[in-house]
Amino acid sequence: MSQLIPPHGGKGLTCCLLEGAALQAEMKKAQGLKKISVSPREKGDLIMMGIGGFSPLTGFMTKADWKGVCEKFMMADGTFWPIPVTMSASKTEAAGIKIGEEIALYDAEGKEIVATMKVTEKYEMGVAEKRFECEKTFMGEGSKTVEDFWKIAEKDHPGVQMVMKQKDVNLAGPVKVLSEGEYPKKYAGVYMRPAESRKIFDERGWKEIAALQLRNPMHRSHEYLCKIAVEVCDGVYIHSLVGNLKPGDIPAETRVKCIDALVKYYFVEKNVLQGGYPLDMRYAGPREALLHATFRQNYGCSRMIIGRDHAGVGDFYGMFEAQTIFNKIPYPKEAGKALLCKPLMIDWTFYCFKCDGMASLRTCPHGKEDRVLLSGTMLRKMLSEGSKVPDHFGRDEVLEILREYYKGLDEKVEIKLHGAATGAEKK
Repeated sequence: MSQLIPPHGGKGLTCCLLEGAALQAEMKKAQGLKKISVSPREKGDLIMMGIGGFSPLTGFMTKADWKGVCEKFMMADGTFWPIPVTMSASKTEAAGIKIGEEIALYDAEGKEIVATMKVTEKYEMGVAEKRFECEKTFMGEGSKTVEDFWKIAEKDHPGVQMVMKQKDVNLAGPVKVLSEGEYPKKYAGVYMRPAESRKIFDERGWKEIAALQLRNPMHRSHEYLCKIAVEVCDGVYIHSLVGNLKPGDIPAETRVKCIDALVKYYFVEKNVLQGGYPLDMRYAGPREALLHATFRQNYGCSRMIIGRDHAGVGDFYGMFEAQTIFNKIPYPKEAGKALLCKPLMIDWTFYCFKCDGMASLRTCPHGKEDRVLLSGTMLRKMLSEGSKVPDHFGRDEVLEILREYYKGLDEKVEIKLHGAATGAEKK
């Protein structure tokens, strides 16, 4: 019997992905259904519902679910969930769909049927509703007031931009997922379904597993976080995003090569597993840290490594707000409805010349001038500009891969530094 943490929601892995004869029959039926295109974010959410990564979700959220998640971190049935998972359509598209009708969901290019959906509810998402969602989901301690938040949010926050560009009506209802897109082939050996990672963890005899979230190439701080986790858990799941990022972020193929190099040369391989998941980043900071813990529970992880500025962007969030939010969320008493994956909270880490090694604010008594402050944003900026990377910032094997990547770019995106990247503390 498995010793792993149970999937979130108390219903096991709820997988909406069809296979075999059921898939062929649904594909045939979908040809005759009304077509709605989905955004890249919605496509990633569909795939996660398909493979059980978003258990217990089996469809896009109703208005009651959406409102409950925004306001109280809970769906209408009392299950914890931190971020809305919704799908939008234009008013014209929505007007042509009857409640109870099935529709076919195509990718943004209209080339592939991703899923079918039975529409059980339609609700308007005007500017007021979108702003409400953004304020609840994306506004952190970095903004003193709602007015402060909106002064820069639409210009500088990619998650806010994503929500504000959504169409004006949300469609709710259960889905049948028909495709995992390019991920199984493009990231063969890395992209995993939750059932696959759980099987590997069971085969290795692991019970306590910590997940490391990655959207940047691994630098020395990431490596150190993993090694702390290896010391206190049975193993670490280095779980990187292979969906869409914002301009200037480094693509998944390059990040996977960097992880491979680090694991090969600097880890005991039997204690580490690399995986990839198909979501787009929402850059929701604390709320996204909770989402990361929620779906890592489905992948079999009992701990979520949370360092400084987890899933943040710019200066929207307090440095350790993604840690403290775990103390503020509800824990429903009904079986399976609470978040069981706990945070593994680690302080700001860096290389210290006087300590002669990696350290954190909890272990190092020395000053800022003795430290190499490590940041994925800072690393990307230095490499994109051809600047010298300071000693102890990254492993040589990783830096070589990244330099090759930047050498091949025809166009470079300006990378803005923020407080967490420069070492300035956020207020």
